[in-house]
Amino acid sequence: MPSALFRQFILKVHNRCDLACDHCYVFEHADQSWRNRPAVMSTRTMRRAAERIAEHAREHGLAEVCLVLHGGEPLLAGPDRLGELITAAREPLRGICDVEFRLHTNGVLLDTGFCELFRREGVLVGVSLDGDRAANDRHRLYRDGRSSYDKAVRAIGLLRHDFPELYSGLLCTIDVANDPIAVYEALLDHEPPAIDFLLPHHTWDDPPPRPTVTAYADWLSAIFDRWLAGGRPVPVRTFDSIINAGRGGPSLTESLGLEAGDLVVIESDGGYEQADSLKTAYDGAPETGMDVFRHSVDEVGRHAGVAEGRGGLAALCEVCRSCPVVAVCGGGLRAHRYRGDSSGFANPSVYCEDLSALIAHVQRGSARRLGALPAPVLRSLATGYGDPAAIAWLRRSQTVGGRALLAAVGARSEAPAAWNTLREVEGLAPSALDAVLAHPYVRVRAVRRLRSLEESDDRTDDGLLATVACVAAAKAGTRSTLTVPVRDGDVYLPTVGRYRVPGRERTTVQVGDGRFTVEGATGMDPVRRLRAGAASVALDDLDPFRDCHDWPASERLDEERFQEWQTCFQQAWELLEKDYGEYAPGIAEALTTIVPLDVPHPGSNVSSAARDAFGAVGIALPEDPATLCLLLLHEFQHVKLGAVLDFVDLYDRNDERRFHAPWREDPRPLEGLLQGTYAHIAVADFWRRRCRVPQADTVAEAERHFGKWYPETLAAVGTLQSSEALTGLGEQFVALMRATLESWDPSVPTARSD
Repeated sequence: MPSALFRQFILKVHNRCDLACDHCYVFEHADQSWRNRPAVMSTRTMRRAAERIAEHAREHGLAEVCLVLHGGEPLLAGPDRLGELITAAREPLRGICDVEFRLHTNGVLLDTGFCELFRREGVLVGVSLDGDRAANDRHRLYRDGRSSYDKAVRAIGLLRHDFPELYSGLLCTIDVANDPIAVYEALLDHEPPAIDFLLPHHTWDDPPPRPTVTAYADWLSAIFDRWLAGGRPVPVRTFDSIINAGRGGPSLTESLGLEAGDLVVIESDGGYEQADSLKTAYDGAPETGMDVFRHSVDEVGRHAGVAEGRGGLAALCEVCRSCPVVAVCGGGLRAHRYRGDSSGFANPSVYCEDLSALIAHVQRGSARRLGALPAPVLRSLATGYGDPAAIAWLRRSQTVGGRALLAAVGARSEAPAAWNTLREVEGLAPSALDAVLAHPYVRVRAVRRLRSLEESDDRTDDGLLATVACVAAAKAGTRSTLTVPVRDGDVYLPTVGRYRVPGRERTTVQVGDGRFTVEGATGMDPVRRLRAGAASVALDDLDPFRDCHDWPASERLDEERFQEWQTCFQQAWELLEKDYGEYAPGIAEALTTIVPLDVPHPGSNVSSAARDAFGAVGIALPEDPATLCLLLLHEFQHVKLGAVLDFVDLYDRNDERRFHAPWREDPRPLEGLLQGTYAHIAVADFWRRRCRVPQADTVAEAERHFGKWYPETLAAVGTLQSSEALTGLGEQFVALMRATLESWDPSVPTARSD
């Protein structure tokens, strides 16, 4: 087993406390080992601990470690002893790695003397406060019942006004008996750099008090809504972790996410322990039997309990492994999974239902409102192109969103067999589920289903979960038998095809060995694919939810018409790869589906991208491959920007003004202008590059079109920039669009004559 890699070290510099908080996991819960340890850590112990940390940092090439001065209450050690301990900790690490010092305190002893010490030593200070006076006095009291509130608030004021560089934030333990908005606003009044809301430590043997099944989720959701509506005025670690982990990034807290924990506790006697929260499980739960005098940090990493806590998905129970949100939840804090029977920690969190509900709520809200695109991805896309890595990020993020949508439908639909199959597949082969969710019209259908549920609350199974589950099971190689509704005599399995099942309202689909047996089926029309070079896309003329474009979708094409599509697509793709290389890899990465459209009249060129159908475009087959190439470029721009707008706000969505778009007679709302401008970067680029084609008639046509679209697109960029409706991120995005246009040489004859 490889050595663990620790970056955070919790140092118990004082192992007693001046308060008697009844929710304290150190003194009031199952583990009482504090009674047998020295009250204050010696400088000898601290120096040896730092030497062990230095060994670990050197071995693993760490550039920085975080040392957290903790307790009990660390300020009980006094400023002189704390100064000695900080010096003892700093010296062995000098020249090996940088050290960030933090200190967590209840604040009642914090004064100018302590703060001057912390300023000299660069120690950041976090203070525990549970809200306003009434909320704080529920738990944070002296043993004689006196309130600690005024002293804690005085300490926070000292940090805010006299030592702001030391003030790192507030820690609040949740009590659902307190009003969540009153607590949040009371904390916000102290202008904290960050807020951390902590679930009180409980297990299945000692469950948390809760008036409803999701009381803690409801409490936090109320704060999240106020936080989001207020423009996220302060980082809140729980919310930021859910948002980050839900989009493929790391969690920011040990209580969420699947990342391996990177902290170890060093007690006042030098003993290594696992996370302090385990003290709530049973007496001795966090012990390792090791100490800094006899054992290295790497040896602690090989301890069975530590390894289990760092085991990720594999270390979770079967229920957690099969949960659609496990990548975000991570099973919750390990201590909260404990049950004092043979199962031990192999359980869902005692807060499981709260975590599921909270994650769903935060992801729904954040998907609409928050900017979470990595800066390199956003910049790449803002140029109008988007490198393959950026397009791949969009595709992965859309898949995560698809999982969240499916989970939301599953939570409100009455299809338990289908839902159980989906959870099983997600646990065994998540890529199989993702492959089905990548089909654009699964998302379209899920969005419509959720809207329908919100309007009517009709939970009758509509077949979405069942058909997705059938295909996912087949791709995963598992067996399943599910009942699905028949729609207009057909059963459509996404990405697979349409089964004709006349005379039935419902039928049974059996999945085995990657194949489907549909009871009562009299025939099957497969989804056909267009192939050329690196591209392989479905030509979907079957999906019942494909008809969401600006023009009607074609019915099933005969074989001759399909071959016309194949020939035209192959030639268009060859042109795309040859002359439009910056676009081709991204399109090959994320374009999964083309829906053939009916033309409104012969000879017209029409195309469309649907807002909820990432990866799909609708196109009426044009007369020549070059036009098909142009339409693919144009519509894929809309696909990319639509995905960007799922994650970031580029403009004020409350601005209802309309603006002139050079290519439209009717004025456009800001999003319409932004979409059109972004798409016409590719249109202008298409004709710019066609000017290089040696045929005289082609060059003349290209120069004419470039002379029209280039200045019009540049003018539209100017309209966006002068609108005063772009967000700061939107301003940056549009500026990069302009930079791309201005990097071109517009000196073609028609452009000059205009």
